[in-house]
Amino acid sequence: MIMDLSIIIPALNESQKIGQDIREAVDFLLRHNLQGEILVVDDGSEDETVQTARTLSVPDSVQLDVIENPQHRGKGFAVKTGMMRARGEIVLFLDSGSCIPYEDILAGLDLIRSGQCKIAHGSRYLTESQILHPQSMMRRISSSLFRHILRLYLHVPSHLTDTQCGLKFYNGEIARQLYGMCETEGFIFDIEIICRAGMADIPIQEFPIHWTSDPDSRLSLFRAVFSVVKELKKIKRMLKTSQ
Repeated sequence: MIMDLSIIIPALNESQKIGQDIREAVDFLLRHNLQGEILVVDDGSEDETVQTARTLSVPDSVQLDVIENPQHRGKGFAVKTGMMRARGEIVLFLDSGSCIPYEDILAGLDLIRSGQCKIAHGSRYLTESQILHPQSMMRRISSSLFRHILRLYLHVPSHLTDTQCGLKFYNGEIARQLYGMCETEGFIFDIEIICRAGMADIPIQEFPIHWTSDPDSRLSLFRAVFSVVKELKKIKRMLKTSQ
């Protein structure tokens, strides 16, 4: 059965947030009269994330699917799992924790629906975006440095200001095509998808968002450095063999 919209929520130890995430997604679908599904993809949580999500009651008009990966594989693996299961004409993933309000989804949804693009990314760094609670100075510096590295090392287009934003939209067919090829399981899977989209001449358009930093982030900058370097090298090798 084809859905208007598939909402994928990757989750790792989010038992305190996942209930609210699902309720907000349900409310959005109902208010905008969308036939939709919510796919919570658990990435090997050690808390009650799966149980909390599965016991939440949702209206019959909304499909809730909780997918449990028994081992922690990485955010990329979780998002890919959801993308390959999604049935929506439009598919999005949104990070857990309500960092971005659901009303911001309308802008990305309209870009895809109107045919302006096949892929739409939220961005924290556009002039019209509003940062309600900023990241720490260290994270802001690290993010800026990371963007420069991506442009130099992988030639990520300079007009993409926020490759790691946790809100991205895809035409459903394009999503399954790109994620079907994706091999990056960690948190920089977005970079592989962006590069593969570029190779296929699929343009990406950004739109502004309201964003609040989540102090309970699952990403540790210091622990992530070596895995990021390893994955960047792997992505570059993969892209070379794909040319």
